[in-house]
Amino acid sequence: MAVSVSKKKSKQAKKVEAREICFSYSILINFFYRIPPAVFLLILIFLWSSSTTIISGKIIHVCVSSRKLNNLYCLSAGTQPNFDIPIPVINNSAISPSINGDIKEILNVVRDDLNPEIGKKVNADRKEEVANTVQAVNVVLDEQIPNAENRADKDENEVANAVEVLKTAQNNPNPDIRELEKGREEEIAHAKKVVEEQMQLHRSWKSSKNHPVCDGRGIYVYDLPSKFNTDLVGQCHDLVPWADFCEYFNNDALGQPIPKLGKGWYQTHQYSLEPIFHTRVLKHPCRVYNEHEAKLFYVPFYGGLDILRWHFKNVSNDVKDTLPLELIKWLEKQQPWVRNAGKDHVFVLGKISWDFRRYDNSPWGTRFLELSQMQNPIKLLIERQPWHVNDIGIPHPTFFHPHSDDDIISWQLKIISSSRKSLVSFAGAPRPAQPDNIRSILINQCNSAEDGMCRFMNCSSGGCDQPESVIELFKESEFCLQPPGDSPTRKSVFDSLVSGCIPVFFCPFTAYYQYPWHLSADHGKYSVFIDQEEVKQRKVNVVERLMKISPREREDMRSFIIYEVLPGLVYGDSNSQLEKFQDAFSIAMNNLLERVTRMESNAQ
Repeated sequence: MAVSVSKKKSKQAKKVEAREICFSYSILINFFYRIPPAVFLLILIFLWSSSTTIISGKIIHVCVSSRKLNNLYCLSAGTQPNFDIPIPVINNSAISPSINGDIKEILNVVRDDLNPEIGKKVNADRKEEVANTVQAVNVVLDEQIPNAENRADKDENEVANAVEVLKTAQNNPNPDIRELEKGREEEIAHAKKVVEEQMQLHRSWKSSKNHPVCDGRGIYVYDLPSKFNTDLVGQCHDLVPWADFCEYFNNDALGQPIPKLGKGWYQTHQYSLEPIFHTRVLKHPCRVYNEHEAKLFYVPFYGGLDILRWHFKNVSNDVKDTLPLELIKWLEKQQPWVRNAGKDHVFVLGKISWDFRRYDNSPWGTRFLELSQMQNPIKLLIERQPWHVNDIGIPHPTFFHPHSDDDIISWQLKIISSSRKSLVSFAGAPRPAQPDNIRSILINQCNSAEDGMCRFMNCSSGGCDQPESVIELFKESEFCLQPPGDSPTRKSVFDSLVSGCIPVFFCPFTAYYQYPWHLSADHGKYSVFIDQEEVKQRKVNVVERLMKISPREREDMRSFIIYEVLPGLVYGDSNSQLEKFQDAFSIAMNNLLERVTRMESNAQ
């Protein structure tokens, strides 16, 4: 499997591209000439909004090719807040979901189904296919809307007619289009297979030991210059414009205690993973101080805090990339790094992978994980990039940080007996600027349910600012809706699991393709999956679907979550003394050591 990387084009390639672009322009002129004014205006508005999204850098397309993928399969991922994805993309055209609204139906059908090549360069071997497709659209428009330019007073009827014609064309495509759709389905199926194979590989590294066994496998922690970690914590007053992060870095980055929730509960910020993990590694029983005794090398770079400080400031990409590039230069002077090209090194990054994979000239994020030197090390992140085998997802920090086994047992007993007053709950904010996002649909279904059946906590009005309120909501709910957030994953997933609330997923990238070490491969044991496309198309009422799950099934799932899953999702405090349980940190470290051992065995 290979990830496509843009390269500088040769002069000959530029000439070919110029000819292809000219050909595309002729198609567009011929196409738009035949469209009535009202429809033409709507198309321009839609394309303008789409191109703005791309130009502003809100989308990353990560493309994968393999022997069985003749065309690239791309996963679109948002890189800026309030942009929900991933959306699969095939051949640079989105897989068309059903979208309510006649005007959007026209635009999506024309853009995505009837003419998938408009708006991008046309490959030579597909020119005839594109020409035929555009001609077919022109014929439809000619037959249904003759002399449209002279009938402006009937634009509304023309739009309605065009809707019906194009819907018919979509529902009864010609054989060529059906073949294209079949090819798309095969590509998607193969792409999912690739991701699932990666997850199986990650699971093969899982250690069977329930406690650290060093056996000569030492962990060496680099003593980096402070500018790479502690100095970033020192900038806590100015990390983001609207909040002071300093209080979140108290108590070894766990934050302030929350007495109302009990012992071990803290006001932990979702981006505090890097200092939390660093503190724990420094106290790991397998830590060594001589690099020659080590098998695993931990690089305590707070890359998430580094990029967080630049997210909302008007600085150049060169400024954002400064610290990562300085780190690489520093590492290249270290003998352990040079010896194995970083293969036995691990980074823990407290933000999502996309924040470190800046696309072209997008203003969002750094290019840290796109650097060639960063391809060999293991990266533990709160959200992995699905196509990079060395990206491994680990849980977001929750508010619960037990010190002892008794803390975990006490909490388990409390939530297993908790009264679940509501069938469903959703804590989140709507996405009014994103009409394809399912959150608004879920909120409407929730608010329309019978009294007490579904509870909605609106995070846009500050309802989720208090951890106590969120945890209490989840403790009193059977199911917790977990649609994608600003990216596929959500911290709320782990808050709900820790509260014994069964998560309902709508996208496999939210959890199933993220956390191979911490969540079971048997997804049905701890979650419910409802395809987001069914929700978009109004084919399912989520609340009614969940009502059909029997109380016995709910009890079985909740017991599995509380007794089998929960202990491995929380990060113990910095001095935790867990013996019966492995927390999220211990699972990650044991599996990293197991991987190093297998890597050495394979090399012999």
